[in-house]
Amino acid sequence: MKNFYSVWALPPEDLKPRLKKLMHELRSEFNGPELKPHVTVVRAVSLTERDARDKFKSACEGLRPYMPHLSLLYADLMDEEKKIAQERANALDENVGSLSFQITRLALYRTDTEDKTLNSWEKIAECDLHTNYMPHLSLLYADLTDEEKKIAQERANAVDENIGSLSF
Repeated sequence: MKNFYSVWALPPEDLKPRLKKLMHELRSEFNGPELKPHVTVVRAVSLTERDARDKFKSACEGLRPYMPHLSLLYADLMDEEKKIAQERANALDENVGSLSFQITRLALYRTDTEDKTLNSWEKIAECDLHTNYMPHLSLLYADLTDEEKKIAQERANAVDENIGSLSF
């Protein structure tokens, strides 16, 4: 029997109380169900439970924690060089640090992490997503108007002024 399965990135345990407090505040004002803090990595896909478990287990093999990021430069840089590269990127485009965009395609690459030229990296497959997807931290599930969404975002920032710069 098929059901829908999603893949969630879960925040560290020490961050959960902060997120839950914020989520509680938003629910008290805008309603919506209680949910666990997460970032949806893969949206609902119809699979049997066995297929979902097998694909998830296979995809997770060998994974280590990482920080998703937009790759603008691939190089082994010292901390000071990274800082200079970041400053240069900000000088070239002052909005690059706050850049967000919908994910409309995914690609699978064969990558040789020892090849710093990237010449051997080869695209194996690519897929277009049928609906655009924007990864985000889910704090509230509710049907809100655009105005209510704006108010909810303002409320979230009032409760936790650093929520917009959160990373985990």
